Amino acid sequence: MKLTMVGSGYVGLVTGACFAETGNGVVCLDVDERKIAMLTRGESPIYEPGLSEMIVRNAEAGRLEFTTDKAAAYRDAEVIFICVGTPSDTDGSADLQYVLRVAEDIATVIDSLGPDQSPKTVVVKSTVPVGTSHKVRDLIRSRTDAPFHIADNPEFLKEGDAINDFMKPDRVVCGVESAGAEQAMRDLYEPFVRQGNPIYFMDVRSAEMVKYASNAMLACKISFVNEIARLCEAYGADIKFVREGMCADRRIGNQFLYPGLGYGGSCFPKDTLAVCSMGRQAGMPCSLNEAVHEVNQAQRSWFWTKITEVMGTDLAGKTLAFWGVSFKPKTDDIREAPAIALMKMAVAAGATVRAFCPEGLENLEKEYPAAERAAGMYECLQGADALVICTEWNEFRSPDFGKIAAMLGSKTIFDGRNVYRRQQMADLGFTYVSVGRPPVIAENAGTTA
Repeated sequence: MKLTMVGSGYVGLVTGACFAETGNGVVCLDVDERKIAMLTRGESPIYEPGLSEMIVRNAEAGRLEFTTDKAAAYRDAEVIFICVGTPSDTDGSADLQYVLRVAEDIATVIDSLGPDQSPKTVVVKSTVPVGTSHKVRDLIRSRTDAPFHIADNPEFLKEGDAINDFMKPDRVVCGVESAGAEQAMRDLYEPFVRQGNPIYFMDVRSAEMVKYASNAMLACKISFVNEIARLCEAYGADIKFVREGMCADRRIGNQFLYPGLGYGGSCFPKDTLAVCSMGRQAGMPCSLNEAVHEVNQAQRSWFWTKITEVMGTDLAGKTLAFWGVSFKPKTDDIREAPAIALMKMAVAAGATVRAFCPEGLENLEKEYPAAERAAGMYECLQGADALVICTEWNEFRSPDFGKIAAMLGSKTIFDGRNVYRRQQMADLGFTYVSVGRPPVIAENAGTTA
C-alpha cells in the first residue's frame, strides 16, 4: 500500500519506518528542509533505539522516501497519516493549527485530482481533542467534492521502546465511519495483530478519547505513587515495601507505580492538561486530572526541598552534578524533564550545575545553556559537592562508588529515581536521600535531612 506520513517527528518517523518494514511504500513529508536532508542522508533527527537502522534499511530498499513536496506526497498516497504536533496553548488546550493546515493542503491536492479518483483515507494520528478528526473531515469537505475517508488512529508508543510497541502492539485502536476506512486500516495493521493482539474498530470520537483516557490513567498512577511516597516519609515508612505489598494485588498491578520525580516528556504533561481543558470547555471540570497535574509539578519542588535540607538554601560557590537529563532512559527527549526544573532551582539558589546524559546533552545545550555539559559520567562529578540522579539510565545503576566518593567534594547523593539500596549507601558512608524512604545521613555530615 502507498502511504504518506505528514510530519517526520517521533510519531511520523516510527510509524512510517515500521509500515515500510512490512513492505509498504512510505513517503515521509515535512516542511523542515534540514530534517528532510538529514533523513535523506540516512541520519535520524531523533534518538530511538533501532530507528536509524530501520530507516536506512528501508530507504535503501526503496520503500521509504523523504520529501518536502506536498503535491507529490499526497498525489499517489492511498492512506495519508497526519502526524504533526499539537502543542499546548497557554490554557492547556491543544493547538490545532498544524493539523488543520495539513487538512487544507490535502483538500487542495485531492481536489485537483478530480471526482473520479479512488478515495484516499485520511488518518489523524496526532493526539487531538475529541471532535478534531471531524473538523478535519469537514474542512476537507468544504474545499472539495472529491471522495475520501476519515479515520482516527491514536498511537501508544513508549519513547525508548517505540519500535517494539509498534511491531507488537498491546492493541490497535481505529476510529472509522465508513467501510472503506475500516478495510484500509485492517489491511495495514493485519501483519501486526497476527499473534492475537486485538484491533478495535469504533466511532471516531471514542477513538480520540481512548488516547487521552489511557495517558491520563498512567499519569494518575505516577502521581498517586509519588503522593504515597511523600506520606511514607512523613510517617517513617519505606515506599519500597509499601509498593511491593500494594502491587502484589493483581487488581492493581505494578506498572507505572514507581516513585520518582514525576512524569515528563511530550505526552503525559500535554495530554493531562488537554483533558483538563476539554473538561472546562464542556462544563465538566476534571478535578482528578487537575490534581494529578498539580501533584506532578509539585514533586520537583518537594525533592528540591530535600536537597536544601541537607545542603542549605544558599548554594553560592557550590556545584551540583546531575546524572540524566532526558525525561526517561533510552531517549534524548528533554521536554518537561524533571532534571531541567531542578537545575533551574539550583542555579536560582546560586549553584553551578554540571550534567551528563547518554543522549540528552545536545538538546540540553539548546534548551538550557546555563548548565555545563560533561563528557562522561565521572567527569561530571569532578569537584562537585553532591550528585543528583534524575534519570535511571542503565549505566548509572552499578557505578564505581569508590570513584564517586573520590571525585565528589562530599559523599552526598540525591537519588530521584531510587536507583540504589539504602543499606548499601549506608555501608559505603554516603549521605543518601531518595524518594519515599528514610534518608541515610553519614556520621560526618554537617546537617541532617
